[in-house]
Amino acid sequence: MKTNIFKITLFFTLIFSLISSHSFSQNIILSQNANVSILTCGTGNESYSLFGHTAIRISDIENNLDVVYNYGAFDFNTPNFVAKFAKGDLQYFAITHHFTDFISQYVYEKRSVYEQELELPYNLKQKIFDNLNTSLASGDSYYTYKFIDKNCTSMVVDIVNKTLGETSIIKKTDTNLTYRSILYPYFDHHFYEKLGTSIIFGTKVDEVGNHLFLPLELMENLNLAQFNNQKLVQKETKTLLEYNEAPPTSWWNNYYSFIIILGSIILLNNKTINKIYFSILGLIGVLFIFLGFYSGHLELANNYNVLLFNPLLIISFWFYTKTKSKWIYNLSLLNLFLLIIYIIILINKIHFLIVFPMIFTNGYLLTKLVMHHRKPVPIII
Repeated sequence: MKTNIFKITLFFTLIFSLISSHSFSQNIILSQNANVSILTCGTGNESYSLFGHTAIRISDIENNLDVVYNYGAFDFNTPNFVAKFAKGDLQYFAITHHFTDFISQYVYEKRSVYEQELELPYNLKQKIFDNLNTSLASGDSYYTYKFIDKNCTSMVVDIVNKTLGETSIIKKTDTNLTYRSILYPYFDHHFYEKLGTSIIFGTKVDEVGNHLFLPLELMENLNLAQFNNQKLVQKETKTLLEYNEAPPTSWWNNYYSFIIILGSIILLNNKTINKIYFSILGLIGVLFIFLGFYSGHLELANNYNVLLFNPLLIISFWFYTKTKSKWIYNLSLLNLFLLIIYIIILINKIHFLIVFPMIFTNGYLLTKLVMHHRKPVPIII
């Protein structure tokens, strides 16, 4: 139901965008009292809203103008939508909303919205307005979405810095944290989403996070930004909407269900169950390798988590059914060795604890296989 409502809303928003972008591009001259501000939308409980959102607002009472430029739109009806998103070819674009329409969506979703007014001379306010409209009219507002490098937040930062003629908005907070460490808390109370992103991301997210790509990060750093030796945001952040909802609870989407599932696999130690478990892990590993080569999302490349989700596990349990003791023994030893390498790589990473139950389960089952299929050592008296 929510998806249908979202699609209907997106359809009418796109229609409005086509009409309004044309009207806004008719060389409107802003008044001296016009305001340019950055809107930061809080996080939500849906997967698409876990990180929040960023937009630019231009308001001018004298011109009866109050419009929001939103660089986070995409078309669900794009041919091969899933394949394009996975490959990193999906095109995002900017659309415009009347401010009241924009804010009503966040009232409906019960998400907070904050506003920071940029202290700029009149000519730069006009220039930002003109640049936004030129971008819409020319198609420059279309961009290939990248999770860290190119998204709604980075696009806003880029267009403001471009207009100012300098990189006034830069990252000054948490400059010693990795992207993975910065992202990790956003998945609190969403266990399997946290687990999924922990294992699907590769080495890029272990780099120091020196790029502004999250809305709440931008809001924090805007208060530290300077232009012409003055604060870019001089007024206090205005709270337009504020919701303090209780975190979501789920009987299954939590650490306990994860432990129960893996604990049951260990306790039962059933050949069929073990085959299914390792086959699933191996197939996930194949997916990781495929995405690493296929996808343009650099966050998915060089994924060392494939050492845990090892495709060799599938081969191991193929020999399991064929009772090839020598092959099972050798492959199990190899998988144990790769698991040790994985632990060494992971030991200082923030997601070590969340994957540790799987490390323990794999290690236990592989050790049982090694012990069961090792050759007996003859004793000479």
